[in-house]
Amino acid sequence: MSDPKAEKPTKQWILNAFTMSTPGHLASGLWRHPRNRSSEYTDIEYWTDLAKVLEAGKFHGLFIADVLGHYGVYGGAGNIDRGLPGAAQFPISDPLQVLPIAAMAAVTKHLSFGITASTTYENPFLLARRFATLDHLTKGRVAWNAVTSHLESAARNVGLETQIPHDERYAMADEFLTATYKLWEGSWRDDAVVKDAEARRYTVPGRVRGVDHVGKYFKTAGPLTTEPSLQRTPFIFQAGTSTAGKAFATKHAECMFLAGMTPQSVRKSVDEIRHLATTHGRPRTSIKLIAGILIIVAETDELARAKYEEYLSYADLEGSLTLFGGWTGTDLSLIDDDDDLQFTGPGAIQSLVSSWTATVPGTKNTKWTKARVAQELAIGGAHARAIGSPTTVADVLQTWITEADIDGFNVSYAVNPGDFEDILRWLLPELRRRGVFWETYLAGTTRENYSADGLGPRLREDHPGAQYKWPAE
Repeated sequence: MSDPKAEKPTKQWILNAFTMSTPGHLASGLWRHPRNRSSEYTDIEYWTDLAKVLEAGKFHGLFIADVLGHYGVYGGAGNIDRGLPGAAQFPISDPLQVLPIAAMAAVTKHLSFGITASTTYENPFLLARRFATLDHLTKGRVAWNAVTSHLESAARNVGLETQIPHDERYAMADEFLTATYKLWEGSWRDDAVVKDAEARRYTVPGRVRGVDHVGKYFKTAGPLTTEPSLQRTPFIFQAGTSTAGKAFATKHAECMFLAGMTPQSVRKSVDEIRHLATTHGRPRTSIKLIAGILIIVAETDELARAKYEEYLSYADLEGSLTLFGGWTGTDLSLIDDDDDLQFTGPGAIQSLVSSWTATVPGTKNTKWTKARVAQELAIGGAHARAIGSPTTVADVLQTWITEADIDGFNVSYAVNPGDFEDILRWLLPELRRRGVFWETYLAGTTRENYSADGLGPRLREDHPGAQYKWPAE
């Protein structure tokens, strides 16, 4: 174990809570667990109670993922049934709704809300209007996880015969963001709204204009009907991993969510991302980088491991394989039950197995059957895990920060809000003792709290959206 006193780390970590508006995010079947309230996801109190827990711990934000269709790969193309018992990210409701976000904002003062919305299936004007509305109602505490969507079922749900090709979706996304920047930053001058009762002027004529965006994929005349909010442009999240995805993300993102099972594999992405940022004229450190991780913490290593094993007893392995099929396009129902996937499985499985064999205790001589793979995916999906006492978990996280050169974590759960309550009780005091996690929020807006650079709530000048700002004269 490392000596935290000797290392004296100075970087303040970002901690997000990672969730979905579904009973089964990354732990299919766990909706049945007595400590888990995720089956209450359609009740507003579920969300407000979670928000209060996270703000009490001073989490930076609640990151809400989304998909627009079912994961119809496992068991044959279009198969819905395999994932239904375990609620494998189905059913799922719309995270970009004003009421639940506003309700969570009403019971908190600083917690941010990262909301997923698709550039492939949304309209730039309508989405810009909704985010501006939420930025007002939250007093500047919203972020947009800008995704291009990848499910075949999503394309069919919106009337397409099949998906738009991958790289073209990213070309659309680039133009989509340009159109929204024009609306958010350029259609209202900074001093347009004066609210001058004596002069009988709410907004000054001549200080609001159309944007007249005409591109290959989108047209919008503008101006945005919503007056400027604190951030104007919401803080931008992205999680692109392909060549086109990384090019898009390093141009637009202010925070990137990285997947990977080991710090070494994530470090390769980190180095590439920091280099690509400079090709867009942005500083290497302008994009905050966070890794996905499952944290299960208790008073001792033994109690934490027992908790994990107890969670596994509730897991729905068919749901795990359904999720894996949706993530990779690989149908493991075609694999024989006794095959050792470490040697005969598809590339995506062999890569995961190599990571597990290297990092999961007691798996060196494991036969990686389909059921064993499903068990490893069952709690937290294809993300790293930190299971143990506060000291053990903090050491694992510190290793990731140091070796992967990341800025923090997107923290998933098995039971919600129980696992986050455990983090508050056991882990956060240890992180604060080490000086790596703040005692309180820096400011009121998302961009100020994540960027931690003291430059206010608006887009930084090196960001491509900043060129559309219309300053007061």
